[in-house]
Amino acid sequence: MNISYFIASRYFKSKKKRNFIAILSRIAMVGVAVGTMALVIVLSVFNGLEDLVRGIYASFDAELKIETVKGKSFEVSGEFLDSLRAIEGVEQVTEVIEDNALLRYGEEQMVITMKGVSDSFLDKERFAQGHFSGELDLGTPENPSAILGRGVAFMLGVNPDNEFDNLRMYYPKAPRAGSLDPRNMYNSARLDVSGFYSVDKSFDDNYVLVPLDFAQSLMDYGVKRTSLEIKSTANQSTAAVQSRLQGLLGDRFSVKNTDEQHAGMLRAIRVEKLFVFITLTFILALASFNIFFSLSMLAIEKKKDISVLKAMGASNSLIKSIYLKQGIIIAATGAVIGLVLGFAICWVQEKYGLISLGVSSSVVDSYPIKMIWTDFLWTAISLVFITLLASYRPASIASRVNTIEHL
Repeated sequence: MNISYFIASRYFKSKKKRNFIAILSRIAMVGVAVGTMALVIVLSVFNGLEDLVRGIYASFDAELKIETVKGKSFEVSGEFLDSLRAIEGVEQVTEVIEDNALLRYGEEQMVITMKGVSDSFLDKERFAQGHFSGELDLGTPENPSAILGRGVAFMLGVNPDNEFDNLRMYYPKAPRAGSLDPRNMYNSARLDVSGFYSVDKSFDDNYVLVPLDFAQSLMDYGVKRTSLEIKSTANQSTAAVQSRLQGLLGDRFSVKNTDEQHAGMLRAIRVEKLFVFITLTFILALASFNIFFSLSMLAIEKKKDISVLKAMGASNSLIKSIYLKQGIIIAATGAVIGLVLGFAICWVQEKYGLISLGVSSSVVDSYPIKMIWTDFLWTAISLVFITLLASYRPASIASRVNTIEHL
C-alpha cells in the first residue's frame, strides 16, 4: 500500500471523535458535499430550462426555416418546392407569409403578427408542449378561420361562443394616385375563430395563425413567400438535412435550425448557467477553506509525528504528499456524497416533479431537470483544483518541520 495514502487515511479515520481537528475535517467534508450537491442541482435545472425552451419553440417554429438573405420575401414556384421536397431527409415543406396586420374584434383592435401557413403546418405534433383549446383547423377558402394566441384573445376580449362578432383583419396597401377614398388604402377580410393556443408569452401575445390563401389575398402577395418551414424525416439528422438544403439554395438563402432561430435566448441561458457555475464554484472554494484550516492545525499538532517520520528516513516530498492526500480524501469524500445526493435529488425531481413552479398557467407544473455528465465532470475538476490549492500551503509547512526541535 502507498505509505502516504495509508498515513493520510489513518488521520482521516481517527477514532478521537472529540478531537477538534477531526471535527473540523468532518465540517469541511460536509461543506464540500453541500456545495457539490447545490452545484449539480442548479446546473441540471438550467439544462432543463434550456430543453424546455427548445420544446416550447419547437411547438410553434419549424425544425428548419428558409429565408432570403436580402429583402423580406422571395418568389416560389412548383418546381422550386419540388426540388426542396426531393432532397433526402425532407418530409414536409410549409409555405409561410408573415407580417404585421391590424386585427379587430367588436370595438377592440390591436396590431398583431399575422402568420399565413399552408395546411401542412397543422400536423399532429403542433402545440404538443403547450395548451390548446378549440379545433386545430384553419377553415376553408370560403370561410377562413384563425387560431389565436391566448394573449391576443384576452386583449381583444374574444368570445368563442359569440356567433355575431367576427374577427376582421386589415392590411395597408399602396394607394392609387389621386385617390382620396380611405378604403383604397387598405385591404380587409373577415375571419372566424377556431381555436386558442398558449406556448410562450412572446407568441401568445402577438401571433395569429391564418390560412395561406387568406394572407396571400389580403397582402396581394401572389407567388411570394416570407419563409419556408422544413420538417425532416425521423431517421435523418437535422444538421445533415440543413447542410443539403444550404448546398442547394446557395448564398441567396439562409437555412436556420431551431437553436439558430432563437440564438439570443439560448445564449442568454448558457451565459447565466456559466455565471452561476462560477459563483457556486467560488462559494465551494470558500467552503473548502475549512480544509486549509484543518490541515494547518493538523500539521501543528502532528509535528512530533512528522519529526519521527523524518528521523526514520521520510523525505520532505513524502510528508507533503501525506497532507495533500489528506486534503484530497476530505474533499473526495464530500464530493462523492454531494454528487450522489445531487444525482438522487435531480432524479426524484425529474421522475416525480416534487418541487412545483407555483404557477398554475405554466406549460410545466414542476421545475424542469436534465442531468448532463459533463456537468458532473466539470464540478469534479473544479473541486480537484480547489482542493489542491487549499492543501498545498499546509503541506508545504508540514514538510519544513525541524526534526531536532520536536524529538
